[in-house]
Amino acid sequence: MTGPSSPVEVRSPYSGLVVGTVDRASAPDVERALSVAESLFRDRDAWLAPHERIAVLKRAAALLDARRDELAKLIASEGGKPLADAAVEAARAVNGVELCAEEVGRTHGEEVPMGLTAASVGRLAVTTREPIGVVAAVSAFNHPLNLIVHQVGPAIAAGCPVIVKPSTDTPLSCLAFADVLAEAGLPEGWVQPLVCDNDVAEGLVTSDRIAFFSFIGSARVGWALRSKLAPGVRCALEHGGAAPLLVDSAADLDLAVELILKGGYYHAGQVCVSVQRVFADATVAAELVARLAPRVEALRVGDPLSADTEVGPLIRPGEVTRVGSWVDEAVTAGAGLAAGGRALDHQCYAPTLLVDPPAGSAVMRQEVFGPVVSVVSAPSLDDAIDRANDIPWAFQAAVVTQDLAAALRAARRLDATAVMVNDHTAFRVDWMPFGGRRASGLGMGGMASAVEEMTRLKMIVLREG
Repeated sequence: MTGPSSPVEVRSPYSGLVVGTVDRASAPDVERALSVAESLFRDRDAWLAPHERIAVLKRAAALLDARRDELAKLIASEGGKPLADAAVEAARAVNGVELCAEEVGRTHGEEVPMGLTAASVGRLAVTTREPIGVVAAVSAFNHPLNLIVHQVGPAIAAGCPVIVKPSTDTPLSCLAFADVLAEAGLPEGWVQPLVCDNDVAEGLVTSDRIAFFSFIGSARVGWALRSKLAPGVRCALEHGGAAPLLVDSAADLDLAVELILKGGYYHAGQVCVSVQRVFADATVAAELVARLAPRVEALRVGDPLSADTEVGPLIRPGEVTRVGSWVDEAVTAGAGLAAGGRALDHQCYAPTLLVDPPAGSAVMRQEVFGPVVSVVSAPSLDDAIDRANDIPWAFQAAVVTQDLAAALRAARRLDATAVMVNDHTAFRVDWMPFGGRRASGLGMGGMASAVEEMTRLKMIVLREG
């Protein structure tokens, strides 16, 4: 284990230059953070009142809004997300914190009917919602500000102390948000960021002093950590998928091309609901590829801090190697290579379009998390649905069609938590429920769902006399 004397150097995935240095937390730091958080939660008289939480969150949103340009550059520098997309992330973070402030007033119980039996006469029963306890949040690199907002914001809204571990690849945005919350008046100890190695973080996650575990990251790590939680600890796991987009025979192909370009190559495909598998009706598949391939080749790959860059680098050199090996495997097994298929300088991989890779290939069975989209010809809509469902992952899906009956059939039969009609699989607004099913996750995110997950019901029964 690396000690606190060894700082974390945060490097640009594009240039390799150091963009920041932060202290590396150790096991004793985790122990101190847990003690502080536990003490805050156990002192019920010192819990943050709802109006205090609202005020802090509103001030934090205003501070984030004033610093959007600065934050966008930070996101692009440490994570490699193109600046235009980083600006969208910064704006979403503002909206996310505003939504958390609104959820404080929406978090409440209800009256439970009494007098329905003779034994319950003369009683009034109500439920209330109270904070669940200490929240431990472990986050991913691909949205370094907004993912933290999605884990920390609901904890504050629910009234829970939260300890958050950002990715060591992209911790700067997390620390910037923690600073904003402190400036907004959040008392010390209610949010504690810890930049630490995974073995140290495991000590946080497996502690019996946490009540809720929020995880965003790989399924392998998420499910393994869930198995080690202390008894009674609730959790929400947000993993990835291999999102399917169906192109029906009645689809607008111009629209389909635009949706695949945006949904498949945004942030170099490093998005948990990125368009990955396109199942196109056999009557339109060839035309779709013919229209799509030159557009994929024309995507501008380069420095994420450049205003005209559309696709930036992958987060680590090893990811470039892995993505390349998966593409090579598919091509060797018979897939057509319509665009890309090669590593580029500065830790980038060329936006790639594969045609009809074998069903058992990695690009069809696993989450690529890179700028690779596969188009597969399907003889019918039902065949496309069956193929889309034939993997362990189930998150968001999409169908492109002008036929209402086809849209409804796909929406009902696709195994997904959300089905987008005439939109890409990565569409999301932060007030909607968001999460995976089966291997793709457990529980639901989105601000309202997360706040509810981080509270628990308490019954109060009053008896006359």
